[in-house]
This record gives sequence, structure tokens and C-alpha cells, in this order.
Amino acid sequence: LAGSKKVQQKLAEAGVLERFMPEQAEKMRRVFANLYALDGDEGDEAVKLGLANPAGYVLKPQREGGGNNLYSEELRKRLEQGGDLGAFILMQRILPPSHQTLAIRAGKVIKLETLSELGIYGSYLRVGDKVVVNKRGGHLLRTK
Repeated sequence: LAGSKKVQQKLAEAGVLERFMPEQAEKMRRVFANLYALDGDEGDEAVKLGLANPAGYVLKPQREGGGNNLYSEELRKRLEQGGDLGAFILMQRILPPSHQTLAIRAGKVIKLETLSELGIYGSYLRVGDKVVVNKRGGHLLRTK
């Protein structure tokens, strides 16, 4: 799953995306947010980045779903705590523009400031050097 944070992190490394999408990789990289491992040799440098500018990053656990990310002061506290940070990635914070949306809550129409998120899904399976499946699976436009 490319939705997996660790897979996203790996695809962001130089040369990895190019193996799978050689013609499109350069254009795709233009819209990637920076991702940093918090374990291994690069972990200390990533922690320094996060501590130097906690508002510019988000600390994401290796799981999907909302409500688990750490921002700003919570991010700083967790990085200072140290310990096992390998279950997280540090990601450059994306600050998309918000827009006015009408929504229905408890049977009433209300105005909200919301964000839109486009998810594009696909399947890829390879056995050795042979690509078995490589196809689009669809898309989902979320309002948050």
C-alpha cells in the first residue's frame, strides 16, 4: 500500500520512484512533501529538523486514519522524549488553502472552512522483474 507511511517514505528516496515510473517520476516529485525516517543513520538529523521548526512538520505514526498525527508543540514534546521513534515518520507539513463549504449537521445547513484531499489508488504487483499487475483502481475526493 502506498498509503503506508513507510512505503511513501521509501518512494520519496532518490531513484526508487524512477524504478517504477521512469517517464513520470520527475513530474511526480514536484508535488511530493519531504519525508524523513526517524530511525537509522538519518534519524538524528530528522529529529533536529523537527525540533528546529515544529510548526513546519507533522509527526505521523505508521497507521492510517486521522487523529493520530502530532503537530507543533505535541511534535516537539514527542521528539524530545526520544525512545522508539521508528514507528513514526517526519513529514513536511502541507498547508493547503481552505474554502467555504456548506454541510448538513443535525439536519441543519451550516457553513464550514474545509480542505479537499484527492486520493488516487492503484495496484502494483511484481514477481522478480516481471510486472504482474499495474493498473488504476480509482480515486476518492475527501472534504475534511
